[in-house]
Amino acid sequence: MQAWQVGAHGEPVDVMRIVEVPVPTPGPGQVLVEVWSTALNFPDVLLARGHYQERPPLPFTPGIEMCGQVVSVGQGVGKHLVGERVVGTTVLPQGALARYAIAPASDIHEAPTGLDDVTASALHIAYQTAWFALYRRANLRVTETLLVHAAAGGVGSAAVQLGKAAGARVIAVVGGPLKAMAARGLGADVVIDRTTTDVVEAVKQVTGGKGVDVVFDPVGGAAFTASTKVVAFEGRIVVIGFASGEILPAATNHLLVKNYSVVGLHWGLYRSKNPELVRRCHEELTNLVDAGAVRPLVSEHIDFDRASAALGRLAAGESTGRIVVAPPPA
Repeated sequence: MQAWQVGAHGEPVDVMRIVEVPVPTPGPGQVLVEVWSTALNFPDVLLARGHYQERPPLPFTPGIEMCGQVVSVGQGVGKHLVGERVVGTTVLPQGALARYAIAPASDIHEAPTGLDDVTASALHIAYQTAWFALYRRANLRVTETLLVHAAAGGVGSAAVQLGKAAGARVIAVVGGPLKAMAARGLGADVVIDRTTTDVVEAVKQVTGGKGVDVVFDPVGGAAFTASTKVVAFEGRIVVIGFASGEILPAATNHLLVKNYSVVGLHWGLYRSKNPELVRRCHEELTNLVDAGAVRPLVSEHIDFDRASAALGRLAAGESTGRIVVAPPPA
């Protein structure tokens, strides 16, 4: 089969190649999925660079999230799963930028019937991340104010929708007029273009000086610094990641100024620490899809041979919503 492979660490456009590889065989507790659609994620960029928490042996096929159909199962997995349309995460080195991918049976979930294959492939990681960040780590409540950095990005757009679903007032921070349009389309109550407006002053103005109750920050760097200036008394800043590439230490003395909290969210830990909660989250997300409250923002559906270039745009912050890749020709 055809598959993208990372043969050395570096920028995706430089180190990824399309190669012919054998169809993988599922091991114990695993399933083989025929990939129908693959959603690109920032961790795919970090994996190519060798900067992610996990470093699969080289060469490997990237693509950690997909929608497809189970075609075979490994030892210990019920054969009833064969033929199921699923979404979920893959096991590297056999990722989803290929015709077939390997996934743990525990990490696949029934694909929502309310989403087509392209949109469904972009649901799992981003919306699980936003759900755990807002609903569990931050305990976002009705009528609270939520600030979302990179609100037109993949995980940020999910946070905007889930913030609205929770009954919060959502302030979206974006980088440019096209991304501002996307954030408004997602339902954000206030949109701030950081390229033309001072974020701190704008947030203080729209909140009457009170600040925001919850901050969703997948960016780090200057975004985190701004967050500490606009978080309200007893507010919560949830750190999701560091898309800016800059990791700042928290000034713990400043936490006492407004009694605010800084909490972390690494969603992947729940897959091993509390998998039942991951399944409950998927059920709730499916219900939100059925209710029309959640629909992934897919900005591009591209051919298989354009995947490495698309990861380069994602890495540069040039994409809006999600980029989804079609499978290679059969």
